Amino acid sequence: SEKVMHPESSQAKKSQHAEEAAFYMNCRAAYLAVLKSSLENIKSKEQLRLVLQQAGRNPSQKTVNKYWTSQTTTLNFDDFCTILKEEKPATKTELLEAFRKIDKNKTGYILHDELYRILTTRGEKMTEDEVNAITEQADFNCGGKLDYNKFCDLYMTTREQCCKTARERLELDSRLKQQQFGNQTEPSSEEITLPVSKPSPRVSRKTDHKLATTKGDSRTPSRPSSAQSCKASLSTTISMAARSNKNTKLIEPDTMKEWHCAQSKGCFYLEEDGEIISHKYRLHVPQRSTVCITIKPLNIHQEEGISCHWLSVDTALYILKENETQENLQLVSFTEQQNQEMSGWKGELGSGVYWLLPFTTGCRLKKVKTQITEEAELLYRDEDGELALTPEFRAALLDIFETIDLDGNGLLCLEEYNFFELRTSGEKCDEEAWAVCKENFDMRKNELTRQGFMDLNLMEANDREGDPTDLWVTLLSLGYNKALEMTEACPFVIDIYAEKCKPRIKAMYLEAGSSQLNRAVCKSVVSKGEAKVLDGCENIIVYTYSTGGRITSVIENKSENKVIIHVNNEQSKNCLSNRGLTVFAVEVAPTSMMVAQHVMPLNEQEEWLYHCVHSLV
Repeated sequence: SEKVMHPESSQAKKSQHAEEAAFYMNCRAAYLAVLKSSLENIKSKEQLRLVLQQAGRNPSQKTVNKYWTSQTTTLNFDDFCTILKEEKPATKTELLEAFRKIDKNKTGYILHDELYRILTTRGEKMTEDEVNAITEQADFNCGGKLDYNKFCDLYMTTREQCCKTARERLELDSRLKQQQFGNQTEPSSEEITLPVSKPSPRVSRKTDHKLATTKGDSRTPSRPSSAQSCKASLSTTISMAARSNKNTKLIEPDTMKEWHCAQSKGCFYLEEDGEIISHKYRLHVPQRSTVCITIKPLNIHQEEGISCHWLSVDTALYILKENETQENLQLVSFTEQQNQEMSGWKGELGSGVYWLLPFTTGCRLKKVKTQITEEAELLYRDEDGELALTPEFRAALLDIFETIDLDGNGLLCLEEYNFFELRTSGEKCDEEAWAVCKENFDMRKNELTRQGFMDLNLMEANDREGDPTDLWVTLLSLGYNKALEMTEACPFVIDIYAEKCKPRIKAMYLEAGSSQLNRAVCKSVVSKGEAKVLDGCENIIVYTYSTGGRITSVIENKSENKVIIHVNNEQSKNCLSNRGLTVFAVEVAPTSMMVAQHVMPLNEQEEWLYHCVHSLV
């Protein structure tokens, strides 16, 4: 059976790789149609609009504002690729469907007067001149009417021609064909400047890096040039065995039944831009004790047939000791040992306050666009005409309740509920509003019950007269898709066992990875990983740390100048990078270090080979 299925699996992988290669070639073609180099940044809204148009998109002002906010100063090539994955081009079917909503009589035509009224009064209002530019086109206008079938045909042809022209230009221009591509600098959330405790700000590139070309390069344009155009390089190869079902030295909790225990749940959530946020915890240890700390994905109850994607997401905890201030935290250790999906650490902690910072590489928790054939129903009318929650929506709400009930007592206190509110609405519920909830919904000991939580959501539906829009906003912010599958979140559970005292854990924040976490990741790799100096460049050091489940590389730049490091994983096998790219480039600020990438096996049941070449551009 395995032999029969293997060719199909191999063919599917080849097809997927081909699609990815084509996607990134189109990304580069569009990017380089506007900018001189893929290491150059997008510096304005207008540039962003232009590169999106070159990629066959027709972005509205709302779409541009979504990615270019008041805080945005630049966007790099990686950002652009992410945007294109999010903003799929409209299909002809979707365009025709939009026109048919206006064409009530299904004639295939829309009167110019009606078109003018709609385009100048709804949505992003167009000017009279802009509408006239459409209605004056002879190709799809006749007798005061717009033939929207012809319009859609021309629109699709023009869009494809635009993309084709950009690709042909890339093919013909050997200089562009051999340029590097990838991001020019890591987001501040992953860049750490030493010895300052804050991450370095994003650096805006003002000069174009001209790279030496290599004759005879016949690679496809979706790939950058090799290390031949770089000043110095080093290669790292690590062969990793398939995941074993055997337990490691991590002590199982059931062997510590007499120890004192504390537990808390939490969740990783994916933001729109791909950033990961999670709960952050404060741990109090009353006296010196041997402690075992574990974290693993939370296996909450699921409807039969619905996949639990998050159970394969990697999880870890970084343990930091609080000294005089929260800003001055000292790395103690991290959950290095692995036992199935659980990672853990066992050691001795002195009395005091510690911070537990959850971490995931992002290799398996990332934005994935899945085709939803049918949107799930959230509400229905019962026999009496009253609104009710569908069984599918009730099941999802029960899973959400299980996730946000951090202490696992089956009730939601105000603090737990406020984490839910902050995630879904950005606001907190105060004591007065909580008292109103107590009057209207089922509570026990001033805490909201499961039924009360259900009734709260039903009340919201009734307030909107059955419109599920706000309910979907809540579900999407909690990682659910329109099929009610949790695909962009990973609930987890933390257990702390102490031999000599009762530990106390409390969730304090729900936020993105802090500079403290990024510093901890870098320090752990530097202290435990293998250090290699780039040949002929003693100021650039690459640290590589591997466990049974992942490999992390950190680049340290000891020089007084920023450097661009080209990273090539093309020879790796059965590997999955958090970058989502096989080849990319990163910029490392002077006297700083940063995470270059995290890599995990694509298929844990097979051997995997990490072969990475770091080159100085």
